[in-house]
Amino acid sequence: MNTIGKLAAFLAAAAFATLAQAQTDCKHHGDLDTRYCDENKDMVADTPKDPSRLKTPNTLVFTYTPVEDPAVYEKVFKPFTDHLAQCTGKKVVFFQVQSNSAEIEAMRSGRLHVGGFSTGPTAFAVNIAGAVPFAVKGTEKEFQGYNLIVVVKKDSPFQKLTDLKGRKLAHTSPSSNSGHMAPMALFPKEGLTPDKDYKILFSGKHDQSVMGVNSGDYDAAAVASDVFYRMAGRGQVKEEDFRVIYRSARFPTSSFAYAHDLEPTFRDKMLKCFYDYRFPEEMMKAFNGADRFFPVTYQKDWALVRQVAESGGEAFNRAAYEKETKREEEARKNKK
Repeated sequence: MNTIGKLAAFLAAAAFATLAQAQTDCKHHGDLDTRYCDENKDMVADTPKDPSRLKTPNTLVFTYTPVEDPAVYEKVFKPFTDHLAQCTGKKVVFFQVQSNSAEIEAMRSGRLHVGGFSTGPTAFAVNIAGAVPFAVKGTEKEFQGYNLIVVVKKDSPFQKLTDLKGRKLAHTSPSSNSGHMAPMALFPKEGLTPDKDYKILFSGKHDQSVMGVNSGDYDAAAVASDVFYRMAGRGQVKEEDFRVIYRSARFPTSSFAYAHDLEPTFRDKMLKCFYDYRFPEEMMKAFNGADRFFPVTYQKDWALVRQVAESGGEAFNRAAYEKETKREEEARKNKK
């Protein structure tokens, strides 16, 4: 082995030893992956104690959950990413992701510093990627929420969930709260059991589910209400062409979360940039009247999401994540 190879091997071994030591020193992981520590038991990854593991990026990478076409949101968030660049003094780039698993892996690997995660994938991002949720779109009084809804064409004969037995009902992706986990937990109580009364068809995204119902590819779709109404507001579909036959209790909408290993002084400056920002008119229109990033915590504000997952026999651990990622990849292949 040449000198460069020996040096690389030494550095890799040193990094592994440092991580192993950090894991050994950790007294509590909770539901987090073993590479993260949660000694204060707030259910999210602690900031590393070792200063050498802290990051102050020269280029801040930001993204938003791929519930719809990522290019749409790169444009929607342009006023904010310009503000974030000016506010932090860093170059800010919008990283387009095509799936929830790709977004989670980007943060886990250190390629993503801050971004919006869909409601269900937020829990996987917390446990698997060390994401720390800090905000949800909202107003001065409250954060923005949404419901799981089931939409059918208005001229269809379907009036209630049990009418969909044996029909084509689209879910979005395995890690999605409203697009999969909530239906798995809530539908059986309404007399419709997924994968028993109907075969689950994964569309990949909420907008693709809605468009699939619109085109007749699916008889019905389980989607997030905020996505559906945003699509109608943009003119992608006509709300009057659909009928909502089921509506759940309210969930928090997508979270904004930062990587746990951001240097605290830089992190706090960045968070202030988020909290002080007020959405311009176009962003407010795109996000149903939300005008700011409303402060939240994962421990308190994601409790209902965790309860739904647990009641449906779901978990947000590594084994479940790998299973859901595999199903998500298979769904994407089947769409091609």
